Amino acid sequence: MSAEQVSSLCEQLVKAVTVIMDPASTQRYRLEALKFCEEFKEKCPICVPCGLKLAEKTQTAIVRHFGLQILEHVVKFRWNSMPRLEKVYLKNNVMGLISNGTQNILEEESHIKDVLSRIVVEMIKREWPQHWPDMLKELDTLSKQGETQTELVMFILLRLAEDVVTFQTLPTQRRRDIQQTLTQNMEKIFSFLLTTLQQNVNKYRRMKTDLAQEPKAQANCRVGIAALNTLAGYIDWVAMSHITADNCKLLEMLCLLLNEPELQVGAAECLLIAVSRKGKLEDRKPLMVLFGDVAMHYILSAAQTADGEGLVEKHYVFLKRLCQVLCALGSQLCALVGSDSDVDTPANLGKYLDSFLAFTTHPSQFLRSSTQITWGALFRHEILSRDPLLLAMIPKYLRASMTNLVKVGFPSKTDSPSCEYSRFDFDSDEDFNAFFNSFRAQQGEVMRMACRLDPRTGFQMAGEWLKYQLAAPVDIGPMNSKTGEGLCSIFSPSFVQWDAMTFFSESVISQMFRTLDKEEIPVNDGIELLQLVLNFETKDPLILSCVLTNVSALFPFVTYRPEYLPQVLSKLFTAVTFEVIEESKAPRTRAVKNVRRHACSSIIKMCRDYPQLVLPNFEMLYNHVKQLLSNELLLTQMEKCALMEALVLISNQFKDYQRQKVFLEELMSPVANLWLSEEMQRVLSDPEAFISYVGADNKIADPVLEDPSGLNRSRISFCVYTILGVVKRARWPTTLEEAKAGGFVIGCMPSGNPIYRNPCTEQVLKLLDNLLALIRTHNNLYMPEMVAKLGETFAKALDMLEVEKNAILGLPQPLLELYDSPVYKTILERMQGFFCTLYDNCFHILGNAGPSMQQDFYTVDGLASQFLNSAFVNLNNIPDYRLRPMLRVFVKPLVLSCPSEHYETLLCPMLGPLFTYLHMRLSQKWQVISQRSILCEEDTADDNPESQEMLEEQLVRLLTREVMDLITVCCVSKKGAAEHNSSAVADGDDDEMMSTDVTPPSSAELTELGKCLMKQEDVCTALLITAYRSLSWKDTLSCQRTTTQLCWPLLKQVLTGNLLPDAVTWFFTGVLKGLQTHGQHDGCMAALVHLAFQIYEALRPRYAELKAVMEQIPEIQKESLEQFDSKLLNPTLLKVADKRRKDNFKRLIAGCIGKPLGEQFRKEVHIRNLPSLFKKVKPSLETDVLENNEDGEGLTALFEP
Repeated sequence: MSAEQVSSLCEQLVKAVTVIMDPASTQRYRLEALKFCEEFKEKCPICVPCGLKLAEKTQTAIVRHFGLQILEHVVKFRWNSMPRLEKVYLKNNVMGLISNGTQNILEEESHIKDVLSRIVVEMIKREWPQHWPDMLKELDTLSKQGETQTELVMFILLRLAEDVVTFQTLPTQRRRDIQQTLTQNMEKIFSFLLTTLQQNVNKYRRMKTDLAQEPKAQANCRVGIAALNTLAGYIDWVAMSHITADNCKLLEMLCLLLNEPELQVGAAECLLIAVSRKGKLEDRKPLMVLFGDVAMHYILSAAQTADGEGLVEKHYVFLKRLCQVLCALGSQLCALVGSDSDVDTPANLGKYLDSFLAFTTHPSQFLRSSTQITWGALFRHEILSRDPLLLAMIPKYLRASMTNLVKVGFPSKTDSPSCEYSRFDFDSDEDFNAFFNSFRAQQGEVMRMACRLDPRTGFQMAGEWLKYQLAAPVDIGPMNSKTGEGLCSIFSPSFVQWDAMTFFSESVISQMFRTLDKEEIPVNDGIELLQLVLNFETKDPLILSCVLTNVSALFPFVTYRPEYLPQVLSKLFTAVTFEVIEESKAPRTRAVKNVRRHACSSIIKMCRDYPQLVLPNFEMLYNHVKQLLSNELLLTQMEKCALMEALVLISNQFKDYQRQKVFLEELMSPVANLWLSEEMQRVLSDPEAFISYVGADNKIADPVLEDPSGLNRSRISFCVYTILGVVKRARWPTTLEEAKAGGFVIGCMPSGNPIYRNPCTEQVLKLLDNLLALIRTHNNLYMPEMVAKLGETFAKALDMLEVEKNAILGLPQPLLELYDSPVYKTILERMQGFFCTLYDNCFHILGNAGPSMQQDFYTVDGLASQFLNSAFVNLNNIPDYRLRPMLRVFVKPLVLSCPSEHYETLLCPMLGPLFTYLHMRLSQKWQVISQRSILCEEDTADDNPESQEMLEEQLVRLLTREVMDLITVCCVSKKGAAEHNSSAVADGDDDEMMSTDVTPPSSAELTELGKCLMKQEDVCTALLITAYRSLSWKDTLSCQRTTTQLCWPLLKQVLTGNLLPDAVTWFFTGVLKGLQTHGQHDGCMAALVHLAFQIYEALRPRYAELKAVMEQIPEIQKESLEQFDSKLLNPTLLKVADKRRKDNFKRLIAGCIGKPLGEQFRKEVHIRNLPSLFKKVKPSLETDVLENNEDGEGLTALFEP
């Protein structure tokens, strides 16, 4: 190969690289240059000499980097076919480049150092130790040349550990060879790393003050940093003995370096990894040396120095690391003290706790939050929690929490020292808000643990803070609230203090009642606080909301002094009708609505949790509510119904069927009169009359204030809310004796279970016809001819609310708007809210009716056909966002609560047509989505922008999950599914179930209802096709759940019948298609492989067609398939363990398992196994035949130094 050829090629390559990197190049030129370079790397036989020439020091950094990239490409993709001498030549030249082919350590570009170390690691991965036994010696020799070479050696060792141990990017046998050899040599490697670190740090310290020696000092510092980074790559996995050798010399050095500004972050990182090690407790004992005087002194002084220098990013990063080190130390302390490894509480525990508290009181909200988990572990620890030093910390911790609960530190503000730190940690106020809410919840947990150990202190502090807040003047800060002049916004100083104090007192008081015995409760102090709160008056909705929470928190004291109940009730009732400006016509803001809603829910909670206490005051409560209800405009419908619910809850305490029935009749008579009136009957059963009645056919001039039909809408809402409240809350007594005595039991089931009657049944059932008429009408509103009748203002009245859209797309709500804006900004939003809530509530009534009225409901004449003619009418036009809640709040609860004797009469006739329809609907929806992704290259019209497409697609996903969940609930018994469901609760989080070996629970059997449904051929077909087709729809979560819970039990049910060969191949192909779509997700892949394996094993003996499907899999090895098949068909050969058979099967179908996009077009790297280092005890059945080196020199050392 002549030198001229190399030179001329190199010139062309230099030009090409220059064009690629020049920002002024045109795209065409750049692509041509790129193509030329790529083809050169792939095809040119003289890559090595060209690469070496381009990598010479005289070239520019960009060209040198490209030259080295060529060499890396050669090692990765051509190594196996290179002659031995060429390998030796390349290896010697690369080592030469490390020796003298780079610039000085301070001048060389980091990307050059990186690629050079990568080339060496790629060679090590292919040849060490068998063919390059002296590799470590060579690196050692190189490092003796100076700092430049030593740094490169550090990079090589780090990269090697990362590839082999951390990322494991090479075949198993090579990985094992290299890792075992590293482990055998670890003592040498570690002492080399430590010596390098020590020598360079010592030189750096000596020279850093001498200006003349500055460059030399900097070079030593660089090597020190590299050594620390490399150590960090090893400390994680080497034997603990190396970390604790020589009386923990390494840990001692790391502690010393915490006070060296240039090296402290690297040292803290290493220390953190060491202290976070898990493993045998015995091995971890030496880590307690860090609680000694010397180590503690260094850690604390480093923290003080870093903090004393104000907010500098570098110091702040170090402080975060140091905080993590202290947290990890706390975890080790909790693990070791009190275990079998006889570790005593360290003498310096007090010092440790003080330093830890310093982080809890630091201005950075992030640092404060980082300490919480460790505080929790300490307060929970059975030995440490009794330690006087820790008990003495509790008041200090609670004091710190009082500050930490105050929501300040928004990155966009400057009203607190925390803001400056937040700007480093959070991108936006919304980001900070989400963090702070979870931080506050975490603090609540830890405070409750602290108060378990010392309940009185917490209560005393809460009392002091509450008194202080009640007396403090209101400071609204610079921002005025839009709710009214002189009122707080959520950022006002007064409100954030009230808010924090309320959270504190709520957490502390509830814990005190749980911890102290009855006679120890400080009743007088509690009642004194309650009186102060009840006497406090405010016109500020945000503060009043906090006051109400404090009333609820202190309410348990009333159980000791019932005479205070009327005062509490009157305080709450006043808040129910709260207005900022009396008789105002302007729409209420969310802050005002929240206060009123808060008061209602406090009354409900009180009646739910303390009904016996409230019962004597029932008449007073009832009169109060009657008075409020008599004025139609005073309360919203929701508020009216909340108060009625509270009354129903107390009426459950009558424990007298007749008395409660009479009361419910009286309570519901206004609703019954309105609901059953002729006008209402006409409106509810005719879509056009309905649209006109609620005012959706109008054109409105002033969409903010004018709302002529508001009253009509509220009448309908009132009826629906009331029916729902009564159905949800009216119940018979919980104990059988009381129920019998009160006349609630009317007989027994054949099984011996009592049959109860609900006092509300008669009232509710007579309203049922009109409710179903309303549902039918509502469904029919979506017919195109009805949508056309909506007025101009209300054309989008049936659309989703913006809030719902944002929730589905996962967009955060802007912070301020939540409280200051009106609940509905325009009449269109109000109309959308009306339709949405009405639809949901109607279905909530039907979903609650079964558990509430039981057999009285299920035996309603022709109930199934009534449902089919109302809830399931016009489903084609009903949008996904309406269909979802119908399935979730109506169909699913109905299925779960329906007794088996009504399956044939009620559920099967209803679910059959529903499942058939849902299958058709989902298939069409997913077809549109997959076509859209095929066509996405072509420009689509703008009337359907991306955000709308994303919303539609996400809705189809959520609907699919809802449908698959419903089918699972109907068909599969919960025995097996429960374990899975518990781990897959989160809707968005796809990782929780992604274990790599998913086996469906063997106990997943069909339910009675499932068998009942599967008897009907059309339903059976719809269920099977939906389940198996859904495997290739693009929703990972749904695929995983369906595969593990549903597919096999459904198929097993029909195995005994005569399945057509086409059907069998269709099911099997469905699973393989699922693998193609979801193979890149480990959990899905494992579940689908298992399912395919189950189907193949169970059905292959009867259906040879399955083998034909297998033969069509890309890259399938025919001989292996024959072998697998013959074993499967010959039962005597089926001795191999299930796991092994499954692994073989997985290898067979590997060709159809989808890969992530990033790997689909990646060029495969093949690393050959070398002759085994270790004698095999027993040859395994299917190991790869060791491939010897093709030159026949497999065992001779390839690289002589």
